[in-house]
Amino acid sequence: MGIFEIIGGVLLILCCIGLIFLVLSQESKGRGLSGVIGGGEMVEDNRGRMGSSVLAKYTKYAGIAFFVLAVLVSVFSIYLA
Repeated sequence: MGIFEIIGGVLLILCCIGLIFLVLSQESKGRGLSGVIGGGEMVEDNRGRMGSSVLAKYTKYAGIAFFVLAVLVSVFSIYLA
């Protein structure tokens, strides 16, 4: 195992933990499965929360960073092995 694989693996783990934290800290946008099965009406909440849009933006960036990092680690492990 090369040093790039170890550093890349650690960075991937940290990115995964950050992505999990960001996803779990967001509020639910729907009533979930019980609302779908029961035929409940989906009422949209228009309270204008600034935090949820900021978290959604950071989650999107963290997902992109995870994808790019995973591709880079796989390329480095193939070509530098």
